[in-house]
Amino acid sequence: MKPTAVVNFAPKSGSVELREIDRPSIGEEDVLLEVANVGVCGSDLHQWTADHSWPVNYPVVLGHEFGGHIVELGKRVNGWQEGDRVVSETAAVIDPNSPLTRQGLYNLDASRKGFGYGVDGAMTRYVRVPARCLHRVPENLPFEQACLTEPCSVAYNAVVVNSKIAPGDRVIVLGPGTIGILCAAMARLCGAEVAIVGLEADRTRLEIARQYGCDPIVRDATEWANKQDGLGGDCIIDATGASAALQTALQLVRPKGHITKVGWGPKPLNFSLDALVQKNVTLQGSFSHNWPIWEKVLSLLASGQLDVKPIIGGVWGLSDWHDAFEEMHSGKVVKSILKPE
Repeated sequence: MKPTAVVNFAPKSGSVELREIDRPSIGEEDVLLEVANVGVCGSDLHQWTADHSWPVNYPVVLGHEFGGHIVELGKRVNGWQEGDRVVSETAAVIDPNSPLTRQGLYNLDASRKGFGYGVDGAMTRYVRVPARCLHRVPENLPFEQACLTEPCSVAYNAVVVNSKIAPGDRVIVLGPGTIGILCAAMARLCGAEVAIVGLEADRTRLEIARQYGCDPIVRDATEWANKQDGLGGDCIIDATGASAALQTALQLVRPKGHITKVGWGPKPLNFSLDALVQKNVTLQGSFSHNWPIWEKVLSLLASGQLDVKPIIGGVWGLSDWHDAFEEMHSGKVVKSILKPE
């Protein structure tokens, strides 16, 4: 019997369905992974609703937040065994000769293709993975949590690597989705005071963020930003999908402050960036992650310093993918997890 998969088959809203697919064959430097759990990402939802801003190789199996057990090894794979518990990075295809790759910044390689849009992802039973993408999962870390190493790594890169946050700083996170809440959690680990901002419809997610020691705010964070000395927040992290949020960030940030943009927003800005100049503000983009970040995040997860359980809204079988997508899309849960049957 062929395995089933959640497949995005066309650039039209709703073009996702459950299909039978062939079991993948692997190359000499690949492993075949039997998927234990796979997280539903906001990008999966955007491809489902066809409001994404990146190229997709249709038809493609969705899913890039995943972990499982190795069931087959390529001939040239060393250091791994069948049965090993692993998670996988997302950079499925990279140019090994790219100057960026040679610096360890393969996440920024222009030819990079990721699981779930460039090549088949993990919303199925088996997925082909280059061995270079693998990280070992500690025995004490359940796959329902380990599969969220990827969004945690996005947040780690945005907050720890690409932002300037010191203990005692006041940090405002815009957008209480998965990445926003995890960014807030990371900022708390850095010793910052943190507020997270959402809309009226986000109250449930904002209350989940409170569990990480954050102050939840609906709409206007001006008072919180100015509470200390009236000058604004030290760092604003834009984790929304709306381009207009950058204007809010410019209003909330203090002079010589820092804005990190990690949320995608394909619409034009339609406002002036003069405040960026006048306030002498640093604007920093943050994309994806690389090998050392994954190792740091797995250590945080295994030690319990970073707990992802509060954001997990439930685990659904693969055949119930639509319910899992809908629960996230409606905002009822922060993160849906799938478990292939």
